[in-house]
Amino acid sequence: MTSRPPLPPFSLESAREKVQAAEDAWNTRDPERVALAYTEDSVWRNRSEFVTGRQEIVAFLTRKWERELDYALRKELWSFHENRIAVRFQYECHDSSGQWWRSYGNELWEFTSEGLMSRREVSINDLAIEESERRIRGPRPANEHGQLFPLR
Repeated sequence: MTSRPPLPPFSLESAREKVQAAEDAWNTRDPERVALAYTEDSVWRNRSEFVTGRQEIVAFLTRKWERELDYALRKELWSFHENRIAVRFQYECHDSSGQWWRSYGNELWEFTSEGLMSRREVSINDLAIEESERRIRGPRPANEHGQLFPLR
């Protein structure tokens, strides 16, 4: 099995690195690339949708990014313990009608000893925003890694 460093048990530094790697991958909007961070049988709960396995993850992410246009994400480490990490996140995108959205949420992650995510549970709330209210524009610059972001 392929390993995906950093590996658990996580330290503060390695947990932050894992969160930033996830943010960077998701900002590519490449479902195949993102799915490689998960086990073949990874289990997700994303909003009210349940997804199992890499093939379903790729299908889910493909659908997601077909409707969430110009998607840009920020993740922040919330907590960690051994092989688990909790994050909070915000992302912005617009739909096909041009309506912009800011989505807020929390994720719980569980990893194998090889550093692949075997479980992901996500809760998300959406807020309609004007384009002028956007504050996330593309991937985070390297000099902003690890910085906190405002809730509102």
